[in-house]
Amino acid sequence: MICYSVADQHDAGKVFSIQFSLDRSIAPYEGGERVMKKRWMVSLVCIIVLAALIGFGVTFLKENDKPKVVIVVKAFDKDYWRIFEAGAEKAFADFDIDGKVIAPDSEYPPTKQNNILKKVLRQNPDALIVAPVEPSTSIPILMEYHKKHIPVLLADTEAEWKDQTAYIGTDHPTLGKIAGELLGSMLQPGDQVALISGTAFGSIMSDRIKGAREALEAAGIEIVTEQQGYDGFGNMKSVMENILQTYPDIKGVFATTDALALAALKVIEEKGLKIPVIGTDGTMNMVKFIESGRLSGTVSQNPYDIGYLSVQQALKAIKGEAVRKRIDSGVDIITEDNAREKLDFLKKTVD
Repeated sequence: MICYSVADQHDAGKVFSIQFSLDRSIAPYEGGERVMKKRWMVSLVCIIVLAALIGFGVTFLKENDKPKVVIVVKAFDKDYWRIFEAGAEKAFADFDIDGKVIAPDSEYPPTKQNNILKKVLRQNPDALIVAPVEPSTSIPILMEYHKKHIPVLLADTEAEWKDQTAYIGTDHPTLGKIAGELLGSMLQPGDQVALISGTAFGSIMSDRIKGAREALEAAGIEIVTEQQGYDGFGNMKSVMENILQTYPDIKGVFATTDALALAALKVIEEKGLKIPVIGTDGTMNMVKFIESGRLSGTVSQNPYDIGYLSVQQALKAIKGEAVRKRIDSGVDIITEDNAREKLDFLKKTVD
């Protein structure tokens, strides 16, 4: 009997073993020459098979040695998160990471995302990246990751949690300020504007409103109303029609999300009016309106960069390298001059 074995190679607590044997009875031949030749051939076959099995084992172990990164975002019902996912997938490929991006079927209620976070915790990833829907309810779950020494990076949405590894995303007060300055540049001092805010847990929307208000007031623009664009269940409300009825002299609108901006624009166009509307996300539909001349401009976050940079920083954390606690992904201003370029990028990314 000739027997070779490869055993006790471990990966993530599992034992990988390969064992084979060859039992061959060899009758003696005259002079012993044929016996030796046949034994040599049998040994050669065993060596070849053993080499193949070892090669398979090495490949198996190498695949399972890749860093495992899980990203949990808010939902995939908006272009923003699909663009984010494309950036993350590019980083997975560039850095040879075993990664995935998952999300609940909708943002609301926030318990949907928290249930996913609990499930991922049981999978013991090497790092977690999360865009929390409601940070205050997610933090107790994220603390369990921290107890297991799993780096937790927040993307897009900040939280008041001292143990987060890093935040990668937009500086939201700056985003609001740039949006307010852009809208103010399209108006005259004394003109009236409306601010429409989305519902978000934490300070994102209020930070954007605050930045826009400061910039508009500095430009001498009058803010006549601030409205909530969503109800308590995350459903969009028809606020623009009421705003136009109550404040018929409105000359501009700032909305804290593109979805709200596009809803406002729809009502404005139905009324046959030409009023600038500024959003914040730089989604495909918003950019199309700018390219066609139906809007003058908007501001845009960089979800592709947020996705990519989050994965890059997660890998650093896994390796024990220094990670910056806060990375600002920047804000773009989109006008008719660069709308085509932005649109081409978005189509290539999302399609």
